[in-house]
Amino acid sequence: MGAVEVESQVVSQRELILRRATSDAESALVALGALDPTVGAALSRLVQVVAAEATRTPRFAKALAEALTADEGASSALPTPRPVTSKKPKRSRALLDPFQVFEVSGEAGLRARLKTLSIEQLKDVVAQHAMNYDKAAMRWKSDTRLIDRIVERVQARVSKGDVLR
Repeated sequence: MGAVEVESQVVSQRELILRRATSDAESALVALGALDPTVGAALSRLVQVVAAEATRTPRFAKALAEALTADEGASSALPTPRPVTSKKPKRSRALLDPFQVFEVSGEAGLRARLKTLSIEQLKDVVAQHAMNYDKAAMRWKSDTRLIDRIVERVQARVSKGDVLR
């Protein structure tokens, strides 16, 4: 019987500690409610909902216990943010603005200026002006296809809204 008495004393001590913490929390909520009734009531409801859910769901209770008993000073309690790394290197800035060239020289002038650029420079134009809508242009190895894409997109954007005029 001695072991049972010791166990019941431990439970009683735990119960006393819990009652003391609950009483302190209640006092703090009452004081907060006196200063700002809306916040006091909202925080009280929040605590009630969390406690009820922890009582009802053992998995939630375990996760809550782990979160609340985690070492506050230990950085391992919080997930370490991963540095954002880009897998692909960023493209260079385009050497020309196809919209300005098209406005001044038209389609023929734009095609002539684009023919002077390398494939990588054409891809820079496509990337900078978001002309790779189908994710295919960056794989192309033909300058003719890239030039056609650029001219097509420039014409489409320039004429956008003409139907309404």
